[in-house]
Parts: sequence; structure tokens; C-alpha cells
Amino acid sequence: MTRGWWAAGSALAALALGSTLALAQGQPEDLLPPGFEQPTPGPTPAPSPAPAPRPAPSSSATQSGEIVQPIPQARPAPAPSASELDRLPTLRELENLSTDELDQLLGLRPSVDIPAAAQRSTERVGVLSSQEGGIPSGSFARQPAGLVRAALAAMDGPVVSRWGHILLRRVLASRLAAPDGMEPVEFAALRAQALNALGEHAAARALVQDVDTANYTAGLTDAALASYIGTADIVGACPVVRIGRFDRDDPQWRMLAGICNAYAGESTRAGNDLRRLLNSGAAARIDALLAQRFAGAAGNGRRGVTIEWDGVEELTPLRFALANAVGEEIPETLSDAMGPYYRLSAATAPMIPLPQRAQSAGFAASQGVLSSRAIIDLYSQIYAIEGLEGEPAARAARLRQAYVDNDPAARLAAIRDIWSGSPEGDAYGSYVLTAYAAARMPSDEAFADDAAGLVTAMLTAGLDRDAQRWLGAVDGGSLAWGILAAGVPQFEGTVSGGDLSDFFDGDGSTRQAKSRLLVAGLAGLGRIDAGDTADYSEEF
Repeated sequence: MTRGWWAAGSALAALALGSTLALAQGQPEDLLPPGFEQPTPGPTPAPSPAPAPRPAPSSSATQSGEIVQPIPQARPAPAPSASELDRLPTLRELENLSTDELDQLLGLRPSVDIPAAAQRSTERVGVLSSQEGGIPSGSFARQPAGLVRAALAAMDGPVVSRWGHILLRRVLASRLAAPDGMEPVEFAALRAQALNALGEHAAARALVQDVDTANYTAGLTDAALASYIGTADIVGACPVVRIGRFDRDDPQWRMLAGICNAYAGESTRAGNDLRRLLNSGAAARIDALLAQRFAGAAGNGRRGVTIEWDGVEELTPLRFALANAVGEEIPETLSDAMGPYYRLSAATAPMIPLPQRAQSAGFAASQGVLSSRAIIDLYSQIYAIEGLEGEPAARAARLRQAYVDNDPAARLAAIRDIWSGSPEGDAYGSYVLTAYAAARMPSDEAFADDAAGLVTAMLTAGLDRDAQRWLGAVDGGSLAWGILAAGVPQFEGTVSGGDLSDFFDGDGSTRQAKSRLLVAGLAGLGRIDAGDTADYSEEF
């Protein structure tokens, strides 16, 4: 019923609308009030002609006061010459290019590893400032460049004096300006090479790291690689190898390049390069295998590498560094015959187990590479290892007794055991190890027989004030007296001829070497009369 109502309403509305339209058409009626009628339309006016368009001003036309900058026109690129086209690699050559070679070809190889805002000046290069114990930065500025160059180049081994070694290391590691006429990078390279020759590889590494890689010369590159290998910091050499300007083709460089490629995320390429190096025989088999083991630790290595020492008769710096870096034990036939270079490197390598480092620590301390506190700290760590047995553990226990035993006689007995139990050639290192324990001994005449050793131990660590306490407890002309007369700065007066004669009579060294050194030292310090100096010079 509702639909019916809607239908009817719709029809009714349609009818009403139709009726209205019909009425409107039949009788139109104006519904507007008076005055609002539509006006009678007038004649349509003729359209006025449009104004002629103005010509556009030319690009050269300018108005007064305006500055018009000409639009730069792009210059066509010059056509490549025939010689340049001949140098372009073929498609086959492009497929065989390595990533680095392709980057080099396209100009994408980075030349710096430090942003421009962080790049450092080479005006002063070094680690120690004068406030940190180094020498003043201008100490070499006015020295002849040729003399400095010759002196540094002549340093190819250890020095005689332990304190001379320590002083020389401090000088070489200081933050210094180069002499006039010498490039700063060359000066840094010569100093780093001298530090490497002294066995101070860690100091040399810190020195070369104070120069941006982009500024490296060939000499500094060689010194940097020697320092990284000497500290077994193989990956540390990667900025030099990958970004440096001096590419080499020797086996050592190729092995380092393969390792650095692996740690740069190119494991497949690194594996292929090292495998090719192994198969070609360009590098020793043991070196290539150690390099493969090290590169395989980069993360994507899936291939096990078996290290075989059969037929290996000698160590090389890189071989020694790689073996230590990967934790590969070196056969005793090689480790027992290690020379000074390897002993100094082993004493400071953090990845070598502490007991093995202790075997070389005494030698490193005797040379000045390890200080008294450093070697004491090493044995303190060994003592803290629970259940450790062997000579290093026993030596650490005796060292602790030498420090903490309440009985001075027991402490002295422990010190004697350390002196007598030192390996061959490391006796002086034992004095360095017991320096602070000797300083705790009372200056009593009851211990005068061991005074020479105690005084020697104290002076190795610079404890001259503690050593001076023994001046009143030792006999004049004894060995302890001679060490104190020439070794402590607070010695008062001059040395008597009688004490010197007694020292000469008791000197059993070859050709009286101790007496000669004592006279030379006392004469240099002004502690003997000039007339006595002339007499002793004639006598010796």
C-alpha cells in the first residue's frame, strides 16, 4: 500500500508540473516588480580592432639600470683521440679485472681514508709532546738535514746502554718538526725505521699512524709495514696496502693485499688470490697457508687450512707475525733458536700466552723495551692464573715473596733465587725485575755482601735515592761502592785514590774493563782530580 501511495504521489506531481508548464507557455506573466523589467536590447556595437602585438625585445636589449647575465652555453665534449681509444680495455679484459683494478680504471678508488676536515698537518709529527716527557718540537729544526739523515739511517741495531735505549726511544717518538731542508714525512720515516731497528715496533706504529695515509712516501710505507708486522697487527696495515700510492708485486705485499681484501668483504676474491699465490710458488708454502688461515677468519671462510711446518727451517718476520696472529704454535726447533728480533716481538705481543711471553721478557727488559713496572706487571698476571705450573709460575711466586715477606732475609733469599734462576743472557733482566723489591731491603751491613746486586737492581729502574742509602753501609773500593760513586747524582765530594786502588785490586774483569769504565765515568762527572785522571789514563 505504501508503494501505491508513492506511485500516486509521483504521478500527481508529474501532472502538476506538466500543467504549470502548459499554463506558462500559453499565457506568460511578468512577476518582477516595476522597475526591474529587462531593458530593451539595443544594437550590438561593432568590435574594436585589437592592438597590434609588440615585437618581443631581443636578448641583447637591456633597460637602463639592469644587469643581464648571459646564459652559459654547454661546450661540446672533445672527441677521444685514437690513442685513448686504443687504451680502453676490451670486454674480455673488463670481465677479468679485479674490483680494485676496475675502481682504478673508473677513477673510483679512494685516495684518502680521512675526511678533509679531519686531515692532519705534517708540520710536527710524533707521539710525545714536551709536556708528556718528549723533547721540544724544534730540537732538530736548525740541525743540518744531511747530518740528521745520516745519523738516523745508521741506526740498524740495539745500542749498548739500556738507559741510552730508553732516552733514544723518547727522542724518536717525540712530536718534532723536521730539520730545514728535509721533508716532514721523510723525517718521520727515518725515525720509524730507527725505532723498528731498536725493536720498538709499538712506538714505530704509533709514529706512522700520526701521518695520514695519503701523505705516505715509499720509505714511510716500508717503515709502517715493518711496524705492523713487528706487532703482529696484520689488519692494521690494510689502509697502507689498499689506499697507499705505492703498489708492489712482491709476495709479502700480495699476501697482505689478499688478507686486506678478505677483511674488506671480498672473501671470494681474497681466496682466489691467495690460492693462486700458493700454487704459483711465488711465496713459501707455509706463509701462503698462514695467510689463508688468517684471511679465512674474516667471516665468510668455509675452507679449513692445515698448517704444515715440515721442511720449514727458519722464521721470517711475516711468518712469525702470522703464526702468532692465528694462534698457531711454532715448533720448538724454531722457537728455541729465535734471535733478538723475535724475542723482543714475542715479549710485547698481546696474543701470545703470558708464560711464553715471560720467556722473552727478561731479554726485552735488559734492552730497555720493557720497563721494570711492565715486567713486574707481566709476572703479576702470571701469578693470578690459578693452577698454572712451570718455571714462569714458580718465578712469579718467588717475586711475590721478594715483595711481601715480613722477614728481610727471606726477601733477600727470594731475590737471589730470581737472579740465579734467570735464563742464559737474561741476567740483567732479572735485576730489572727485582728493582722495587731491592728498594724495600733495609740498608744494613748484614746484607752488604749482596749490596752490589741490590744497588744495580735499583738503578735499572732509576731508584737512585733508594740506592744512595747504601753509601754508608758498603766498604770503600768495593763493587757496590764503585756503582754508587758513578751512579747516584747526590754523591758528594771527590773519590779518594785509596778507594780507587782498592777497586782496581779487586777487579777481576777482562782487561779490567770495570776499572776503565769507572775511571771514565768519574772523570766525566768531575768526581776525581784532573791529575789523577791523567795518571789513570796512562795506567790503563
